[in-house]
Amino acid sequence: MSTLSNQLSSLPSFPKNLPILDPATVPGAPEQLFQEWFQDAIASGNRQPHAMTFTTIQHGDTPVGRTLIVKDIDERGFHFSTHRTSRKGEQLEKNPRASMVFFWRESGRQVRVTGNVVALSGEESERDWEKRPSYTGEPNPEWQLYSLEPTEYEFMQAREDRNHTRVEYVRESSGWENHQVTTPAG
Repeated sequence: MSTLSNQLSSLPSFPKNLPILDPATVPGAPEQLFQEWFQDAIASGNRQPHAMTFTTIQHGDTPVGRTLIVKDIDERGFHFSTHRTSRKGEQLEKNPRASMVFFWRESGRQVRVTGNVVALSGEESERDWEKRPSYTGEPNPEWQLYSLEPTEYEFMQAREDRNHTRVEYVRESSGWENHQVTTPAG
């Protein structure tokens, strides 16, 4: 092993007293479980619990991720914003599918939300622009507020033994279906 490998394997992992995710007791609607975990992260004092890794697809089907913050969550989905002419704006124009990954280290929880992205109204985009710390009073017609409409969720609860518990929800024509995701022993 290299010196770096030894150094990395000695770094602290998750806290010892992690919450438990019981697949048999998860709610039928993933939005409910997400809100429970999200509110727990906010209440615990986690720094930027609304930060997530946002992944789009660039040319050649290559995924590209960056960190953003979610602005709101409502019946339309998870709201975020960017310039329409930014790389992610252009990537969304070509392929309006994306994923968000929230990670709350202190509780060992991670949620992936995947879905279709739609542009919200010009009025909503302008109101979002006006809330930015750099807002100078000038409108920005390139600013766009979007919503990711979920079609999949994956909830992961870390365990100290690294046999993490995962529950996936997939939107079917009849509503949300969920199942535990199992990984082969290795």
